[in-house]
Amino acid sequence: MYRSKIAGIGHYVPNNVYTNNDLSKFMETSDEWIQERTGIKERRFADRYEETTTTMGIEAAKVAMERAGVTTADIDFIIFATLSPDYYFPGCGVLLQREMGMKEIGALDIRNQCSGFVYALSVADQFIKTGMYQNILVVGSEKHSFAMDFETRSRNVSVIFGDGAGAAVLQRANKDGQGILSTHLHSDGADAEILAMHYPGAHANKWLKDKPAFPDQELGGLFITNEQLESGAALPYMDGPAVFKKAVVKFPEVINEALNANNYTAKDIDLLVPHQANLRISQYVQQLLGLSDDKVFNNIQKYGNTTAASVPIALSEAWEAGKVKEGDLICLAAFGSGFTWASALIKW
Repeated sequence: MYRSKIAGIGHYVPNNVYTNNDLSKFMETSDEWIQERTGIKERRFADRYEETTTTMGIEAAKVAMERAGVTTADIDFIIFATLSPDYYFPGCGVLLQREMGMKEIGALDIRNQCSGFVYALSVADQFIKTGMYQNILVVGSEKHSFAMDFETRSRNVSVIFGDGAGAAVLQRANKDGQGILSTHLHSDGADAEILAMHYPGAHANKWLKDKPAFPDQELGGLFITNEQLESGAALPYMDGPAVFKKAVVKFPEVINEALNANNYTAKDIDLLVPHQANLRISQYVQQLLGLSDDKVFNNIQKYGNTTAASVPIALSEAWEAGKVKEGDLICLAAFGSGFTWASALIKW
């Protein structure tokens, strides 16, 4: 069995900056209200018609590949994590493969929302370990802005999210003790509906108590209806306090799981890169683990929650700032819809 390493990391964020004050033009909110609850000051929104989840992923991939010293001809597998794909199907992986002119390599799409990138990293790690692939491109990209409802009724959700992409190239580690030490993946679907986009979907209201009307017909008509659109049922839904309560338990739990599996403690961490869900969650976890400010990297203030893209964007920014150096012990952790949560411990 081999060990894999992140040979190159990169990110891309759109040019369009929307501050909290900008959002107050569309809904009843304020800079103080948003910062107090989330820590967010601004976020980036993709160009409405020119940028997509795939195109942003491509830009991040170009940076990661250049830093890894590889070309499109070297990539032999793609893993693309997103909850906001260009199409309901097919996934973004094949679109990236097409647009980057890659060979007819495999493309796998990961649908694990906020923990999507860490899940994707774990999958890539297994492929490298077995020797099946040599250079795997892992992408996390999101375009939330096209689906958000910028009205007061949805402010608890729409003020949180932003657009962007991050990418990494995984290769076989060539130094002893270097690379991904372990990954840890978990899920609990008991409360799946409290952070979800219920429609469109194929559940026909089986899992929901509040049931918007469906057409009275023998076949079809269950995927998306005018009633769902008009009532707002087709908008993203989140019970923020319930998610917060779960996250502050599972975040430190999965971080400690990774540390314990490799005989480390929190004191050994050089940098924790958490999923940028809420600055209050990150600060709580930091305090619980006894980590100083320089041991935790947060950028949610600038970008909001970019779900599957948040970990690679943060890791890329941290690397560019010199906060990730060879030999450092880096911990990645994420928690999100599903619920799913995950961690990865890396010797850089």
